Amino acid sequence: MIRHILITGCSSGIGLESACILRERGYGVFASARRQEDVARLVDEGFAAVQLDVACSGSIETALNTVLGQSGGALYALFNNAGYGVPGAVEDLSRDALREQFETNLFGPFELIGRVMPVMRRQGFGRIIQNSSVLGFAAASFRGAYNGSKFAMEGMSDTMRLELAGSNIHISLIEPGPITSRFRQNSYKAFQRHIKPDTSCHKAVYEQMEKRFQQEGAVFPFTLPASAVVDKLIHALESPRPRARYYVTVPTYLLGYLKRVLPTFVMDRIILAAFRSRKKR
Repeated sequence: MIRHILITGCSSGIGLESACILRERGYGVFASARRQEDVARLVDEGFAAVQLDVACSGSIETALNTVLGQSGGALYALFNNAGYGVPGAVEDLSRDALREQFETNLFGPFELIGRVMPVMRRQGFGRIIQNSSVLGFAAASFRGAYNGSKFAMEGMSDTMRLELAGSNIHISLIEPGPITSRFRQNSYKAFQRHIKPDTSCHKAVYEQMEKRFQQEGAVFPFTLPASAVVDKLIHALESPRPRARYYVTVPTYLLGYLKRVLPTFVMDRIILAAFRSRKKR
């Protein structure tokens, strides 16, 4: 039996790499993207591709109807990968900026889950994998909107895991640190849309942020390729006992350990020191 999976955010990075590798493993991959030109490119590459904007309920409904129509009404797994970050100090984030962030990173993924749950309950099995982040459990300054959306994703996923006990439907979180992708470019666009550096008390910080955004080819320490996430995705899909959480990259393992053993004020000092060292680069 073909195991069908719907993956969001397949225009590049983790989503595209996941679609390619899972197709090679024999999955029936439905690769989705927000922009129609990316969908057309995926079709040219041989994928069953659908247009899906997770920030739009109508797009979610249309895409899922298309997927289920082509899969015979079955869906083994959903990989909620689509997402991006709105950088900026919390005090500088407008309601519109926060709404935009949560629509894509939280509300859309859980609306999609709500729509696939009846399918999985009817068939008696399923896998839901959420692409979270190291910033889903360890906060970083000037990443408040993204932190908040991923912290919320983790809390709701933990709740669902309890609610799904005994159902043979499993939900897992993948928590990457720095991964090779277009995340920085997309974050810079969000920064330009929502943050007004000249009127902020954080103007000097924003100037440094913009310099880093504009550095072509800049790579953070410990950055791994997208395939590192796919390795954990495969385990979550194929293990008879998938884990609740999968760490990816050294920073995730390190911060996960330190958060368990250190008091909050020490963690704050470590994260602030790491942020200051990045500003000097």
